[in-house]
Amino acid sequence: MSINRIGIIGAGQMGTGIAHVMALANYDVILNDVLPEHLISAKNKIAQNLDRQIAAKKISGDEASEALSHVKTSIDLEAVANTDLIIEAVNEEEELKRKVFLSIMPYLEEHTVLTSNTSSISITRLASSTDRPEKFLGFHFMNPVPIMQLVELIPGIATTQDTFEKCKAVVDRLGKTVARSEDFPAFIVNRILIPMINEAIYTLYEGVGSVEAIDTSLKLGANHPMGPLELADFIGLDTCLSIMNVLHDGLADTKYRPCPLLTKYVEAGWLGRKSKRGFYDYKTGTPLPTR
Repeated sequence: MSINRIGIIGAGQMGTGIAHVMALANYDVILNDVLPEHLISAKNKIAQNLDRQIAAKKISGDEASEALSHVKTSIDLEAVANTDLIIEAVNEEEELKRKVFLSIMPYLEEHTVLTSNTSSISITRLASSTDRPEKFLGFHFMNPVPIMQLVELIPGIATTQDTFEKCKAVVDRLGKTVARSEDFPAFIVNRILIPMINEAIYTLYEGVGSVEAIDTSLKLGANHPMGPLELADFIGLDTCLSIMNVLHDGLADTKYRPCPLLTKYVEAGWLGRKSKRGFYDYKTGTPLPTR
């Protein structure tokens, strides 16, 4: 059975971005969240981002209007379950994700494919909490979703090739590129990226360089578009810490030990851009280093 209707659980930054690109590809989307205000904010954000694409002459006004008409919202999980593909996009917490899958299972259609937008958690473990591990896949979009071209697809140990191909066809229709990853902690992108960020934080922690010196060095010395500390703030320091913990626990290697400074910032609630403070202070017009 082909995929035409897509349910997205979680109307945060990732869920909103996924809904945006799916709607532009003419999929019917049901976006779910436990809080109605999150759904209102998500719909407004999609409209704003479509307007930016119109201004940049990437899409037409008619295409934007058509995309918006494809997005429906609901706080009712049963409404989301009446779809061909469900993408879970809640916070990067394994127990929370498991609870979402357990809650939605009684309403699922027999053919529905379940996926998770997790950036690091075992797909095999998440699939084992459902009644359809053969129809379960890791579906990892990069942030910001409308701009980034890569999607990691991660089969679990029981995932069938048919499930993989159905999800690959969705990515192809979005005009994005698939990277297939085996189900190891943090997959491909974050297995490489987050330890680099963690090492940059160690470099700050040990006094090797300042925030500005570290970010400038990687931007000008390695041609990175963003410095690693700036990127950590953009991703969210809590997410970076969560992924480092997954790597450390899953691979049992001390090289993946989270930097104590990263842990301390998260304990302080300094999570980056979303909390207005991380390695930079975002409360003023120009971000200023906090250390």
